[in-house]
Amino acid sequence: MLANPSQALPAIGKHRLTNRLILAPMAGVTDRPFRQLCRRLGAGLVVSEMVTSDPSLWHTRKSRLRLDHCGEPGPRAVQIAGGDAAMLAQAARFNEARGAEIIDINMGCPAKKVCNKAAGSALLRDERLVAEILDAVVGAVKVPVTLKIRTGWCAESNNGLRIARIAEEAGIQALAVHGRTREQRYTGEAEYDTIAAIKSALKIPVFANGDIDSPVKAAAVMDYTGVDALMIGRGAQGNPWIFREIDHYLVHGEYLAPPARTEQWRVMRGHLVALHEFYGEHQGMRIARKHLGWYLDRSCLGRLDKHAPKRALRACFNALESARDQLHYIDELFCRRAPGDCAPCEPATDGISAA
Repeated sequence: MLANPSQALPAIGKHRLTNRLILAPMAGVTDRPFRQLCRRLGAGLVVSEMVTSDPSLWHTRKSRLRLDHCGEPGPRAVQIAGGDAAMLAQAARFNEARGAEIIDINMGCPAKKVCNKAAGSALLRDERLVAEILDAVVGAVKVPVTLKIRTGWCAESNNGLRIARIAEEAGIQALAVHGRTREQRYTGEAEYDTIAAIKSALKIPVFANGDIDSPVKAAAVMDYTGVDALMIGRGAQGNPWIFREIDHYLVHGEYLAPPARTEQWRVMRGHLVALHEFYGEHQGMRIARKHLGWYLDRSCLGRLDKHAPKRALRACFNALESARDQLHYIDELFCRRAPGDCAPCEPATDGISAA
């Protein structure tokens, strides 16, 4: 479905999206460097990694980094997770006081360590508790509250539509739905029938999530479900250009040219620098191995080095022991023309803004 220029973009409270594409919150992925990068490459909204509702953990290093939105443009959306209504309300107030302009509640995470604490998608099994949590959080803050869910706990408990109606009645101002049950985790294929049913039943904006990894798939999901926007998670890992490519396709009905080799290098290098600066060299290097592995795996980048398989490229990068070596590796990878031959690179800029 191509975008209709006369149709207003969806809004969350007073915040109108700049397009129909949202970066999904992903623990261990959507940190500040990645959010900033995706915004710059076309995401209309980005959502933070989930922040625990347990106040005893708010001052740990992990939480401090997840709560860091310095330099990010608004609206700043923060996802909170937990299973206790009072604690989630407290967490919402805490984040609102720190500058959050949208509070998102996590009822979609399938991870065992989250579900074992009766949080994330485990909450879908208790509709009464869902209502209690939503009422408490919506009533605790002045900023709009959104919700992310799955279609249900398992195939025999596909209650996404009932949860959606509870959410709208509680005052949730937008709902994101991943087209899988918790039992599926990330296996199989996402289904969109439940999302379409939810969209047709609700008046608030509904966002579709799950397996949206190309412009054609994005248009097909919008056409089938009628949703207001798309939420992209794993499709953006190693491919932050996906947002501008999908947006261009939805607006113009044609493919956008893939990023030039020079831009790929600048974005990857800038992302590396941002991770090193944000986390410090030691932790930044470890986190960079994950992100750069995704870049190297992405077919959209092609095989950067025709003389080495992707697995070998990742293994080589993961063995590097300094931030400088990681940067040099990327420089050499994009300059290399043949084994052992590295033509001089153009001067590199260490800021992410140069990407």
